[in-house]
Amino acid sequence: MNARIIGTGSYLPKRVVTNDDLAKIMDTSDEWIQSRTGIKERHLVVEENTASMCIEAAKEALKDADMAAEEIELIIVATLSADHVTPSAACEVQAGIGAVNAVAFDLNAACSGFVFSLNTAQAFIQSGIYKNALVLGAETLSRIMDWNDRGTCVLFGDGAGAAVIKADDEGIMAFEQYSDGAKGHVLAGINRKNNNPYVKNDTDPTYVQMDGKEVYSFAVSTVPKSIQNVLDKANMTVEDVDVFLLHQANIRIIQSVAKRLKISLDKCPISLDHCGNLSAASIPVLLDEVNKKGMLKRGDKVILSGFGGGLTWGTTLLTW
Repeated sequence: MNARIIGTGSYLPKRVVTNDDLAKIMDTSDEWIQSRTGIKERHLVVEENTASMCIEAAKEALKDADMAAEEIELIIVATLSADHVTPSAACEVQAGIGAVNAVAFDLNAACSGFVFSLNTAQAFIQSGIYKNALVLGAETLSRIMDWNDRGTCVLFGDGAGAAVIKADDEGIMAFEQYSDGAKGHVLAGINRKNNNPYVKNDTDPTYVQMDGKEVYSFAVSTVPKSIQNVLDKANMTVEDVDVFLLHQANIRIIQSVAKRLKISLDKCPISLDHCGNLSAASIPVLLDEVNKKGMLKRGDKVILSGFGGGLTWGTTLLTW
């Protein structure tokens, strides 16, 4: 059996922040941001948090799948910005939706997180351990950004996306996922430092730091190869794929990937213009938007491909 997506949902914070809004509080402009990234606006939390966004996205996905929360056997939340060290965001989702029969845990693979989580759920379902799962990607990135660093903070937003998957004869056809920890420093955020009876730590909080050029170079060389590798595993070509759902980091990266694979940009839907980079939430939010617009039909072949901190990258080919 394979994991097949049967329902999707998403949630974006109510507060919309345009590039012009950011220009009022830092030295930047709409032209500067759009020309370099393709981003026009993003959503930032005010009253929401990672768990609350997950819960709303999960409810939508369950409704779309016509399933009750009590039926869910596994919950995986991909995130690097959970609200608590413990309990996990997944356990908070379990409580929030009443999925009393599910086991729940978080997975951190940064912007590749949703793909990694989907593949993990596939392994559980393929082995027969579970028959269904709720897989989410969610981030409150605004809390870990340096809002004085205009080169980084303007790129990111907050949000959550969810997918209900179920054992089926069709579904995930092939996937791959990799990590390169030796280059993890090019996109990093430091957690709490040592602080115990033998080490005193009074340092200020740290924020996400990124070497944009290195990340760009990594993405444009790695993602096309990953997609081609997965297609080769399935004995398929890029022409056989109906939709490419790529991590929404930067419009230039998406354009470069499409050019290297020789595919039309029409096959690569975009959400980063109104969402920014949502890290682990990027692909599931885009997936839900595409689904809601009726752009996917039964039997379509879909590529999901993520890349980001770790460094990590992964690609999944599935039948809708």
